[in-house]
Amino acid sequence: MKPFCFTGESLTNSQYRMFAVIGQTQDIVLPCKLDHPMDVVDEMVEWSRSDLNPRFVHVWRSGEDHLVGQNPSYKNRTSVSTEKLKTGDVSLKITKVRLSDEGTYRCFIPGRKADFSFYVFLEADIKITEVSPGVLECKSKGWYPEPEVFWLENEGKIISAGSKEILRGPDDLYVLSSRLTLEKGRGNNITCRIQQNNQYRELKLYSCSNFIILYNYLKFRSITTLLMGLAMMFIYHN
Repeated sequence: MKPFCFTGESLTNSQYRMFAVIGQTQDIVLPCKLDHPMDVVDEMVEWSRSDLNPRFVHVWRSGEDHLVGQNPSYKNRTSVSTEKLKTGDVSLKITKVRLSDEGTYRCFIPGRKADFSFYVFLEADIKITEVSPGVLECKSKGWYPEPEVFWLENEGKIISAGSKEILRGPDDLYVLSSRLTLEKGRGNNITCRIQQNNQYRELKLYSCSNFIILYNYLKFRSITTLLMGLAMMFIYHN
């Protein structure tokens, strides 16, 4: 499916998916444009998410931004290009991307009956390293609002961690780190989980013989697992 709006009848079933990594991606552009170039500067363009209240992410009306009803979580982070609007390109730029930006976005031009929706998947950038023999460190960045971090073993049992640090950066996004000392008798599966409201991301570690294998995958708001095709890391374990 092409990432385009279409003139004529609304195509409410149109779907497009975008992936981005929090911590590596500062800005994203949500693509949406008319099939045939035309000037829509003086028309209304609505970007919205039905799961939010208020639902408007960005509204353009009569030649200027109209942000009175904008959802506060997007304040000072969204924009459309006036020059591109002249050619029917109403793509939306979102800066300082955060995990809460994940969701289904609707691009709508009422005057053209152009309607397009797509889902934005956001993956947290989580890393686990062995900072010294038997000591693991979990680090992540790009979170908002402030998250919680947990270490778990085997069947999801929470285990006590050592030092933990959560800092808020100049971009208002949170950076966090937590350390765990491995103990004898500890289970083979160790997980660093970062949780925010009703969603979380985690990095799972499997101990197998002399190797530690890391799998990165994400958990959605419904807490349903979606395995991602990420690179597997091998860290030699003394």
